[in-house]
Amino acid sequence: MSSSLISDFLRQAGGAAVIDGGLATELERHGADLNDPLWSAKCLISSPHSDLIRQVHLDYLENGADIITTASYQATIQGFKEKGFSDEEGENMLRRSVEIACEARDLYYERCAESSLSDEIDARVLKPRMILIAASIGSYGAYLADGSEYSGIYGDAITLETLKDFHRRRVQILADSGADLLAFETIPNKIEAQAYAELLEEENIKTPAWLCFNSKDGVNVVSGDSIEECGSIAESCNKVFAVGINCTPPRFIHDLILLLKKVTTKPVAIYPNSGETYDGDRKEWMQNTGVTDEDFVSYVSKWCELGACFVGGCCRTTPVTIRGIYKTLYNSRSATLATE
Repeated sequence: MSSSLISDFLRQAGGAAVIDGGLATELERHGADLNDPLWSAKCLISSPHSDLIRQVHLDYLENGADIITTASYQATIQGFKEKGFSDEEGENMLRRSVEIACEARDLYYERCAESSLSDEIDARVLKPRMILIAASIGSYGAYLADGSEYSGIYGDAITLETLKDFHRRRVQILADSGADLLAFETIPNKIEAQAYAELLEEENIKTPAWLCFNSKDGVNVVSGDSIEECGSIAESCNKVFAVGINCTPPRFIHDLILLLKKVTTKPVAIYPNSGETYDGDRKEWMQNTGVTDEDFVSYVSKWCELGACFVGGCCRTTPVTIRGIYKTLYNSRSATLATE
């Protein structure tokens, strides 16, 4: 899919497309035990769990998502190898993450064809439309499973070349998997952003990519690197079609969009977490530390006014959150059409 097709996709979506919400937390709600270094990618290992992934994808589509992200965030060839799988088996599980998302999209289209409703606001959203599959690529820190994607501190031994070597085969596999775009997510520092940008050029990757960073102060990415410097790396790479923020508390997004818009002309993708605090020692989310779905959704119109073209949710957001975003954008489009 070329950048021009991405532009067509955005036009068909009315100028702003809906990204899905949290995957791992939804898998847990469906009964999956993800207390594992592979996290949501653990569900790629067995058929019953891959069925759960497909169901969560479908839930998001039926609540208005235009883009679904694969269960490959923490799926790496190196991580699977540490579980006893061969390189080939690890590569196949990466491909499988995209296949499952494609199966969910096909099933959704079947349900749309069976429905006499062109659109449904209060029940399922069964609306034939272009749906994109985003192959999720987590950071080196996500592979370490030690929380370092939320600090960006990898140590002096991890260089630009180390990171490129770590990600290279995984990026090649996912770029050739049939996904519509590559979603480099929760990027915690500028060295990893630079590694991704160089990899995309070196491997002449044809699949459009976005780079999304995470922040805990609304000014810098989590490592302390400037969000503007990170955004500039994305801006300078022709293989990157959008830049944005994910897995960041909603209250910081407004200022981060303004900072990104200073350095990039590319579309902005925004999918924050629920704002809840994660206790890395206890491996659990702290209750009552986030915003409600209503509060989360109340930000959406402003983000779009500031220039966000892709909006969704990350950790601890649910299909209900995504339905709220869909309704907000749907109502906004309807109001715009009514005044034209």
